[in-house]
Amino acid sequence: MDIWRHVLGSPRYVVAPMVDASELAWRLLSRRHGAQLCFTPMLHSSVFLRDPKYRKEALASTPEDRPLVVQFCGNDPKILLEAALLAEPYCDAIDINIGCPQAIAKRGRYGAFLQDDWDLLRAIVSTVSTGLRIPLTCKLRVFPDIDKTVEYARMLETAGASLLTVHGRTRDQKGPLTGLASWSHIKAVREAVKVPVLANGNIQCLQDVERCIEETGVRGVMSAEGNLYNPCIFESYYPPCWEPALEYLDLVKIHPAPASYIRGHLFKLFQRILCLAENKEERDSLATNSTMESFRRVVENLRDRYQPYHEGIRLWYEEKSDYNLNLPPWLCQPYVRDSPQEHIDKVEAKKIEMKSVTVKRKYEDEEGNQISHKRFKRLRRIALRPYRPTTPVKRGSNLCKDCPNPVGFKCDHKLCRQCCRTKCITEKLKCIGHNPTKTRRHDVV
Repeated sequence: MDIWRHVLGSPRYVVAPMVDASELAWRLLSRRHGAQLCFTPMLHSSVFLRDPKYRKEALASTPEDRPLVVQFCGNDPKILLEAALLAEPYCDAIDINIGCPQAIAKRGRYGAFLQDDWDLLRAIVSTVSTGLRIPLTCKLRVFPDIDKTVEYARMLETAGASLLTVHGRTRDQKGPLTGLASWSHIKAVREAVKVPVLANGNIQCLQDVERCIEETGVRGVMSAEGNLYNPCIFESYYPPCWEPALEYLDLVKIHPAPASYIRGHLFKLFQRILCLAENKEERDSLATNSTMESFRRVVENLRDRYQPYHEGIRLWYEEKSDYNLNLPPWLCQPYVRDSPQEHIDKVEAKKIEMKSVTVKRKYEDEEGNQISHKRFKRLRRIALRPYRPTTPVKRGSNLCKDCPNPVGFKCDHKLCRQCCRTKCITEKLKCIGHNPTKTRRHDVV
């Protein structure tokens, strides 16, 4: 059965599973602004099984929050099936995460790090899909080679996956090395399999959605970062950031979320504004406070500061180095990273700059002699030390007879602690000062 049409309602606009970000309040906000299908955050199957509180929070939903896909990670077919059976009554499909590229996934051997073990993946997909009454889907990353990616997707389809979400990046493409997703890989998978395919990657605006569907032929497109920085992305609308922020805070009142989730969403919505020096106080408040009142105060302060510019009451002036048009900083807009090569070039340039600066520095002591940077730092530390008129006490003869360690003040044998202990054990002696045999003072006559 075509689950994209008959189970999920033919969604074209999909919100991705995002850890600490795609909670109920954010999903409802996204649905209000055009999202047609949402995924829960990635859930750890073993924790989901053993922790009732974690399970209750993860499955929080409402009738408006449908269709909904619950995503799990793990590497044990039986545990994944048990977790999926518990979640089955609360969703429309179960998704297995085989695309997470983070270090925690590598340590736990799940996500994209399962793509090296096709036999285990085949067992996971087959076991879970056979044991459920609702469809099973998979979200995966591609291999550098298109042919291997196609073979990989066919294996998942044969094992029992009813829908595939293909993120067009490899597991090494992350952080500053993210780069562009390959729509060619996604198109090749879509042409090779019979199950519906969703695309993920390079979605910054609604025009990207339409272009991706046209170029790859997929049924729908999933957005992660694009949705976080502008929850109205599927409406092709760039609102002033305080509008979705206040709407989200109103939803959190009804459907509570952890303070860390709320803070993360607000930082992304206000990312351009908070980079301005004039908003340092609001940025610090958002980073250090965790109450709903403090969050709302930050949003309202920023709204009151920039709304006159948005309404044209005051004129916004920003220096530019070219004639390219930019959105003003108070509007929700996509976050654009440097390309991997640009990032590498910047890192190398920084290294060269630091090296040249270090070479050019010349340090001299009080007599004008050139000295090393390390010697200069040592002399500066000495100069900054507080003045001590008294000279340090020289131990002189107060040293142990058998080693250069200091003598214990109360040692009967005029030895250091270790030598005294050795002497007392070998010669069956006692020492009140060091008490190596744990003898109490009142026991010694």
